[in-house]
Amino acid sequence: MLKYFHNISGGNIRSLGPATFAALLDGMAKIVPAALLVDIFNTIYRFFSQTGATELNVGRLWTVSLILLAWLAVQYAAYSSLYDKTYKVAYSVAATGRLSLAEHIRHLSLGFFGKRDPGDITNLLLGDYGQVEQTISHNVPQLISAIMLPVIALAGMVFLDWRMALAMFVAIPFGVLLLWLTDSMQARLSENHVKAKNEAASRLQEYLAGIREIKAHNIGGKRFERLRQSFDQLKRASISLEGIMGPMIMGAMLLTRSGMTLMIFAGSYLLVGGELALSSFLLFLLVGTKVFEPLTTVLMNYGEMRYSAYSAQRIMDVQQESPLQGPASIQPHTPIEFDRVTFGYDDSKPVLRDLSFRMEPNTITALVGPSGSGKSTVTRLLARFWDIQAGEIRIGGTDIRTMDPSSLLRDISMVFQDVYLFQDTIGNNIRIGKMDATQAEIEEAAKRACCHDFISRLPQGYDTPVGEGGSTLSGGEKQRISIARALLKNASIVLLDEATASLDPENESAVQQAINELVANKTVILIAHRLKTIQNANQIVVLEQGSKIEEGTHAELLAQQGLYASLWNLQQNTDGWRVK
Repeated sequence: MLKYFHNISGGNIRSLGPATFAALLDGMAKIVPAALLVDIFNTIYRFFSQTGATELNVGRLWTVSLILLAWLAVQYAAYSSLYDKTYKVAYSVAATGRLSLAEHIRHLSLGFFGKRDPGDITNLLLGDYGQVEQTISHNVPQLISAIMLPVIALAGMVFLDWRMALAMFVAIPFGVLLLWLTDSMQARLSENHVKAKNEAASRLQEYLAGIREIKAHNIGGKRFERLRQSFDQLKRASISLEGIMGPMIMGAMLLTRSGMTLMIFAGSYLLVGGELALSSFLLFLLVGTKVFEPLTTVLMNYGEMRYSAYSAQRIMDVQQESPLQGPASIQPHTPIEFDRVTFGYDDSKPVLRDLSFRMEPNTITALVGPSGSGKSTVTRLLARFWDIQAGEIRIGGTDIRTMDPSSLLRDISMVFQDVYLFQDTIGNNIRIGKMDATQAEIEEAAKRACCHDFISRLPQGYDTPVGEGGSTLSGGEKQRISIARALLKNASIVLLDEATASLDPENESAVQQAINELVANKTVILIAHRLKTIQNANQIVVLEQGSKIEEGTHAELLAQQGLYASLWNLQQNTDGWRVK
């Protein structure tokens, strides 16, 4: 039980304390009016039942009535406190938890994202936390109150009549036992439903992300089989969850509430036998109603709470993922070394094998090789998106695995072939390179990146929204904005991964000019399939199947007559091809 509450509260079980205490006070406040009403009944009953009674104790009636009215105000205050503390805690825990989890995810290796569907992570932050939020606000305080109230009521009522108290509460353990015996089944049903829901969300997200290709190729029929199957599986999981858990919970509820029936039979028997006063019988009836009301509500919501427990466990599992971290700081303008580096994604077949080379500060190193040879992996490992399995990557003699990732990335700029722009203004997308940059600094970076002119021609200039992913801009425009980001950041290490591969000649010329501005006095790793663009690199590293097979300058590699020379000759021959 403690583990359940620990998970639900995101590891901060004390945050549930105020709401739980308020729920307990609210429940107890509802019992007191029952006792006051019984006292009023007793006063009236004695007047009519006692022979020769001449006066009704009106003073007592007024006193008790005034106390009852005053207590209703106390009860209202208790409920207001419950409402305030419960919902504030729920929304606070969910909001803080979402931000904390998002920040934690930001520091995880990209390998974490490779193992999970995007729909799963989205549902984790929105759906799972929404489920936990609902449980904290509506169920957890009421659950603890429903547990404590019967205990307190039993302790008080047993002194009034132990037989009635026993009859009232004897069935509760059997209802709890039924839920405990079926707990593992309920956990499995909840897990299956969450998995089915996440799978359906992932397939739907995949469908929406590929809608352009779907429309372009008029895809239909069997091509949507995965989507259809995921929704069918969600339907079956939903039916199983409701169809199996519903009868279990209803059975536990009937067992628990059967205590009221037993108490009425016992009370009637004792009342007829003269062993129980009518006022005591009425008190048991009123208190029993108030005690079983929250207990019934909790049992009705038990399935939702059990479902939330699995959602909370998923959140806690991600929170326990080890983030990339380290105490050291990067030393800019120092040598970069790959020393016998071996790496594979998800511990599969290695992408890089025993790779070693050295880059001097303020030089350009080009990576060349066939597709799949590991060129892009080299840049991602240097940025520590993943940690390597063997060997070392050192900057200034320090292993980057001992470096703080934030410190490392502050001194690395990246320009990739596929540029992503956030759904924001052009100015704010450039400002990502330096969040405190002034407008003048942004415009200066844009001018150096050859994008100031086309930005100025837009209706809102730098305040023009770019759409999700930069959908309103061309590939060349997005590339230049990405380079403007990097220029504004002014990091000492620059990673260029096929930055001009898919551009038309006009855009390529502008982007190349922007790149020349970017790489001045920087340590640069450049990936390019067009070998003409890397002839002037200080060194060229040729990769094949994750291993270095050649290294040297353009002239040296041509003289070796190896893979680089073959690729160069091939491109020279194809440059003259024409469509007839």
